[in-house]
Amino acid sequence: MYFVVRVTSSQEKITADILENKIQKTDTGVYAIVLLEGMRGYLVVEAENELSCREMVMNEPHVKGILPTPLSEDELDKMLITKKHIQEIAVSDVVEFLAGPFKGYKAKVIKVDSSKEEITVELMDVAVPIPVTTKSNMARVIEKTGAA
Repeated sequence: MYFVVRVTSSQEKITADILENKIQKTDTGVYAIVLLEGMRGYLVVEAENELSCREMVMNEPHVKGILPTPLSEDELDKMLITKKHIQEIAVSDVVEFLAGPFKGYKAKVIKVDSSKEEITVELMDVAVPIPVTTKSNMARVIEKTGAA
């Protein structure tokens, strides 16, 4: 079963670490702690039952309580869906900036770093092409090259 635990806002990571250490040291019937991005002030705890969850979080710093209704697996799955990569950007593609200081400019991609979600581009229609590295979500592909 999945339970939502209220915690002090911006203390979610610290609280999750404290609870994780407690789980490792004791046999509590708590299986996992989920820290969801965008869910400030809450943690999701997977536990055998509500009593196990309450015993785990009782008297811990930053814990404010447990919501009365457990989450269903479907509700948790909806929260866990990761953001899809909206686009695949490849070397030689032409992109247009959607935000930032180069908004509206077009550029040719010269390097893609998927792990950091960054692209390095050379601006087009400028006197001196200078490589610029930016987050890939700041641009959209307007022309694919070499795509079948």
